[in-house]
Amino acid sequence: MNRPPDSTDPAPAIRARGLTKDFGHVVAVRDLDLDVPYRRIYGFLGPNGSGKSTCIRMLCGLLTPTNGDINVLGLEIPRQAEALRRKVGYMTQKFSLFEDLTVQENLAFIANIYTLTREEQKARIPANVDRYELDHLLKQRAGTLSGGQKQRLALAAATLHRPELLFLDEPTSAVDPENRRAFWESLFDLVDEGTTILVSTHYMDEAERCHELAILDLGELVAAGTPDALAAGIDASVLVVESADPRRMARFLETQGFVRSTAQIGNTLRVMVDSKIEKPAELTGRIISDAGLPLARCEEVRPSLEDVFVAATQARKASRRRAA
Repeated sequence: MNRPPDSTDPAPAIRARGLTKDFGHVVAVRDLDLDVPYRRIYGFLGPNGSGKSTCIRMLCGLLTPTNGDINVLGLEIPRQAEALRRKVGYMTQKFSLFEDLTVQENLAFIANIYTLTREEQKARIPANVDRYELDHLLKQRAGTLSGGQKQRLALAAATLHRPELLFLDEPTSAVDPENRRAFWESLFDLVDEGTTILVSTHYMDEAERCHELAILDLGELVAAGTPDALAAGIDASVLVVESADPRRMARFLETQGFVRSTAQIGNTLRVMVDSKIEKPAELTGRIISDAGLPLARCEEVRPSLEDVFVAATQARKASRRRAA
């Protein structure tokens, strides 16, 4: 594999400034600035419709932006998109290989698409078959594979030409937790070998595994950084409140002006409160006790990425309301 510049290189693998895509009836991406370092897993986190797929399609040259500048692996996109194609791999959310071809036939077809020489095909196809545990599936038609098997085949195909940069658009949306975990281990192996990976996801646990990530909401960047930095920088305090009557507790807490949101997990509530409140657990516990509600526990905890996402999107909505 051609190894890209070291991760300490000041020039990022992907650099975008003012990236915007206006489809006329909707602005899918608005004024996005992005820096993706080499040899890292960089995540796009956001719900469906947040602009993740549109961003990926613009960054790999498949979609022309309305405005903005893009540089990927030193190439200006979309002007040099053709030169970029041999340097990148792209795995879409929906299985995009030929379902009526066998695993072996799909890999051979993709190898030809990438114009691999006969010698390269003889070396790389068996290597990827072994790496992604496809040896017992070679003669099976792709359409009959399970979700996890299709995922492994798609990753094997996307990396046959040993790309410097790999785009993955919600690649684990149709697989079980065990296969998701194995898939992510494969991604870290690729990074160790020099690949830069940009992956979109709406799973919070997957986003936690990224070296860095950008949180998107309705086409806008609402937060970016490492998972730890994002959690440390949240403009809110997070409490865990445990009660025998969590629904009643949630309704009560949501009437308190300093409470920004509640989310129930079993008998436990995850409560986000205003960051300006001093000793939030003490204050919240006292208010609950004064109201005569059953309380087993109330303590401040480290924010999760879900908390970061909720806080960032709430702040954005509040800003839009003030602007209106």
